[in-house]
Amino acid sequence: MAFGRPAGALGQGSGGRELERLPRRQTAALRAVKILLIGREGQVAWELRRTLACLGEVVALDRHSHPLAVDLADAASLRAACAEVKPDLIVNAAAYTAVDRAEGDQALAYAVNAVAPGVLAEQAKALNAGLIHYSTDYVFPGDVHEPHRETDATGPQSVYGRSKLAGETAIAQVGASHVILRTAWVYGMRGHNFLLTMLRLMKEREVLRVVNDQFGAPTWSRLIAEATALLIAQASEGERFATGGRDGIYHLSCAGQTSWHDFAQAIRERGIAQGLLSDNCARLEAISSAEYPTPARRPAYSVLSNDRLSAHYGLRLPDWREALALCLDGAKE
Repeated sequence: MAFGRPAGALGQGSGGRELERLPRRQTAALRAVKILLIGREGQVAWELRRTLACLGEVVALDRHSHPLAVDLADAASLRAACAEVKPDLIVNAAAYTAVDRAEGDQALAYAVNAVAPGVLAEQAKALNAGLIHYSTDYVFPGDVHEPHRETDATGPQSVYGRSKLAGETAIAQVGASHVILRTAWVYGMRGHNFLLTMLRLMKEREVLRVVNDQFGAPTWSRLIAEATALLIAQASEGERFATGGRDGIYHLSCAGQTSWHDFAQAIRERGIAQGLLSDNCARLEAISSAEYPTPARRPAYSVLSNDRLSAHYGLRLPDWREALALCLDGAKE
């Protein structure tokens, strides 16, 4: 089953006769891919439901879908869904993302973030399907000051980060054709994220204290979904992401870097400019991580290098400031 359509596959005015003269590999490539999307309402999953619809049939499932539901903590439900849908491609956009809560909920975090990806990889291999899975910048310790490459040593500092790294390992060990996309500081206009929290608190409080010694690249969920669709569209019949060394881990985040405090300041400035916030909304105060202790330890520097994604797929997301502007511009429409 193809993930893309070869250029010039249909001759002008030829209809079915031209199609009949095409090689079998090309005619197969004209058929739409069937995609099993794990997740429906999450930040990235919701955007994927829109972008992947252009590529073929998307079956989006979560714990609340009916009549077929999936629960990442229940391996049997994952196997049943794959057996029923028989997808050409599995996209896992669901995860346990409550970073602080995971410190006291390790069993569930590992079931969802470590065991489930391995189960999906096993099902993909059995079905001769591809697998796309999302991971995180939190697999790195954050003790460097240069953007992390995919080959850099990992060293997660939290249960969340360790569980996500275990999921990456589980997928690789199965040997299914796969792409793992590590992203960072994900936000959007849905769900629970830093952007929405800041927009809400800036209306409710006079002062907001935000850490200024953790650095990363805020990444809009819609851009993650669009880049994923473009990546899938590039794959050709029989490739399954493996041909030409394109299997494996890729970093996918916006360009540039900032601190949480400066990200909040950019949200404030753009929010005021767009009429989403008043001029007298909360002012910001920069503080250190030590002044804002959390159950889970965050990496101090988790900027990702996207060079491998650009080299292999020709994809590169815009600077985080541009992405934020696009996101908030759309919020007012």
